[in-house]
Amino acid sequence: MSRVPMFSSPLLLGFDQLERTLERLAKNAEGYPPYNIERIGEHGLRITLAVAGFASDDLAIELVENQLTVRGKQADDSTRMYLHRGIAARQFQRAFMLADGIEVTGARLDNGLLSIELVRPHVEPRMRTIRIDSGLQAEADNTIDITARRAGSR
Repeated sequence: MSRVPMFSSPLLLGFDQLERTLERLAKNAEGYPPYNIERIGEHGLRITLAVAGFASDDLAIELVENQLTVRGKQADDSTRMYLHRGIAARQFQRAFMLADGIEVTGARLDNGLLSIELVRPHVEPRMRTIRIDSGLQAEADNTIDITARRAGSR
């Protein structure tokens, strides 16, 4: 049985990349670490991840094209012997797709919370008028071009 694409409507042209992005993000839907996304002012956003037990050297933030990826990996401390280990010390990777124009302005680790600051610049709407050629004019232009080519080949 074939899968029906989410953006299969003939009115949605060129959204195949968006559909692939959504599929990739759905695969990354693991719940660890938990996070918040909040609006800061008119154009600011903040992503906050709960990364208790991770030091700044254990974390990496990478922005490739529009995908922001946060990775965490702790080194095992073989000198400790746990009787109970309830604090997660596993590696993780969490990805966020950013809209065009969103910029990462900084990151801070404080009390087990990793905050990533983002700015969404104000975008002016674009409007463009498309010229419509008439069918008769296009045929006349084509005929003149063909006649000019024949005259040039003699």
